[in-house]
Amino acid sequence: MSTLLISHPSFLEHDPGEYHPERPDRLRAVMAAFEDESFALLERAMAPPATLEQLLRVHPQTYVETILGVRPAADEIVMIDGDTAMSAGSAEAAMHAAGAVVAGVDAVLGDSNIDTAFAAVRPPGHHATPEIPGGFCLFNNVAIGARHAQAQYGVERVAILDFDVHHGQGTQAVVEADASLFYGSSHQYPLYPGTGSARERGVDGNVVNVPLAPNSGGREFRAGWSDRILPQLDRFAPELLIVSAGFDGHRRDPLAHLRLETEDFRWITEELLAIADRHARGRVVSALEGGYDLEALAASAAAHVRALMRV
Repeated sequence: MSTLLISHPSFLEHDPGEYHPERPDRLRAVMAAFEDESFALLERAMAPPATLEQLLRVHPQTYVETILGVRPAADEIVMIDGDTAMSAGSAEAAMHAAGAVVAGVDAVLGDSNIDTAFAAVRPPGHHATPEIPGGFCLFNNVAIGARHAQAQYGVERVAILDFDVHHGQGTQAVVEADASLFYGSSHQYPLYPGTGSARERGVDGNVVNVPLAPNSGGREFRAGWSDRILPQLDRFAPELLIVSAGFDGHRRDPLAHLRLETEDFRWITEELLAIADRHARGRVVSALEGGYDLEALAASAAAHVRALMRV
């Protein structure tokens, strides 16, 4: 079996401004890392745009039309909120970012030799609730992928696992009332968006949040996953795992204060693969979320994908 890398040139055309941390150079750094010869066996594909039907499984039509209707001039930037910006290329990039996760789902669930996929995308998505953008996010890419798996392939149980340093309140908003979905997240707390308390448990315990204090490192991160999220995920027995792969918990990242190392991201990837092997025939789709130090981002994404490749 093989691992598929999915990306698209439109992701570089989403330009939130010269000093914005979620900048095109993030994706350039990640894609440059994948040029190393150790990724020679990585299969590669261009992301299609998500269809309206796929977007509407998570977001109301008025929301989708509003986001896609923001079309600034070539030299303009429109602020959606205090942190989230759109440029002339943002709407197309957002459609392809959601489409990349859908394509990953199609690859691992369809008739192919792919069992794991990594969607190297921007903008990220886990802060976008069904009706509210924010935190650099426009469409909730991973939630759209999860709903596609259920609608297109009849998957009964989909788990979304999130190790971004920020809590994915948008994803939790989709999951928390639906027992066919599971959401597990470790994140720094307190930190934007201010959600993700351990008391937030969804329905039938299908949400597991592990808040980590500032300056927590790999020991606390691994304990939170090993003691709390992974056992509950194992009991949920997902037929598909989707990962919100944010690398901003790295000790070098400028937007938060966790102390993770590159090896911690390989460790959590291998732990998730072990559960996927038990319940989901090894099927994992991962999507890039945060990570704002270019060196740490590239190294951590590379470690994550090497683990997905099982090398």
